[in-house]
Amino acid sequence: MANLSFGLRFQDCRASRILTLSLQPRPGHTDQESEEQQQFRNIFRQIAGDDMEICADELKNVLNTVVNKHKDLKTQGFTLESCRSMIALMDTDGSGRLNLQEFHHLWKKIKAWQKIFKHYDTDHSGTINSYEMRNAVNDAGFHLNSQLYDIITMRYADKHMNIDFDSFICCFVRLEGMFRAFNAFDKDGDGIIKLNVLEWLQLTMYA
Repeated sequence: MANLSFGLRFQDCRASRILTLSLQPRPGHTDQESEEQQQFRNIFRQIAGDDMEICADELKNVLNTVVNKHKDLKTQGFTLESCRSMIALMDTDGSGRLNLQEFHHLWKKIKAWQKIFKHYDTDHSGTINSYEMRNAVNDAGFHLNSQLYDIITMRYADKHMNIDFDSFICCFVRLEGMFRAFNAFDKDGDGIIKLNVLEWLQLTMYA
């Protein structure tokens, strides 16, 4: 199976040049990795502006610009709400926006999840079915029961029981956020937490 290139490419009008960034790893080339990090910073600055942070609207534009270039990924486009969820997942400082480091972490996660999606899209339809979704969820490290898999299907699959790329990513963002929030409260690691209603609302509202 061919490895899919998934990168950012933006025009810098002021410098009259094109910057292209791919997050495809290149092991053993420290100088190259340093150059790619600098490219990532330059591109992020173009997106974010002087404050070096991006909001949900800016994230939505970036993701949809990139994904729409890949015709082998079926997608309806990332919504503003899904991008808010992504920001909530990576927003470690509670600013409601993503700084360079937070955006880089998100990008790496999307790359990893994209690889799983492509692995199970064996018919190259740009979607995966509900059965394949179970295996994909397991491969990503989320171990669920049958009832939760059924809930995922009802929530994210279309009428043909297929899941497109943006729905797939949104599901994984949701799972990652829920597991992370639970583990933050599970101090002794026994898989049980006790919350009052305000803690529960705080836990679920910004997820």
